[in-house]
Amino acid sequence: MPPITDEFMRLRISQARSYALVILKKTDKRSEPGADAVVWEHARRNMSLNAEGVLPVVCPVTDGTDVAGIGIFNADVEETKKILEGDPGVKAGLFTYEVHPCRGFPGSALP
Repeated sequence: MPPITDEFMRLRISQARSYALVILKKTDKRSEPGADAVVWEHARRNMSLNAEGVLPVVCPVTDGTDVAGIGIFNADVEETKKILEGDPGVKAGLFTYEVHPCRGFPGSALP
């Protein structure tokens, strides 16, 4: 690992910005007939939000638990909740969600 100085850490911390972290969870309705079509539209909407820069990080979770995915929104908590209330999967009751304020560093990205 490269050495990280205290000065570098202070600089990076000063550059941190606020975001909203979402944990999307499945409900029992996720296994009902027709749910896959709703999830397809949920994914389409996520791709649109990603293309707009509103949802720069989208990570479906595939471990078979009730966690369906995580995302980081380039918005505050209240705006993120408004966005999620318009999600087809949330509206259909297939998903619930938690929103948490978080901070991130400019330039952070998935490899």
